[in-house]
Amino acid sequence: MSRIGSIGLIVIGALFLMNNLGWLSFAHIGGVLRTWWPLILVVIGLLGLIGKK
Repeated sequence: MSRIGSIGLIVIGALFLMNNLGWLSFAHIGGVLRTWWPLILVVIGLLGLIGKK
């Protein structure tokens, strides 16, 4: 599995855990993603460029 895939799984798992523990609400995450989704794409693209050797 690629490094980004592994990190993605860890982040998703952590988000679900925080939601189950009541530390975080998915409604709040949805608002953040609606605003910042283009930045997520840019970061993924930059990581892809940096990772290629």
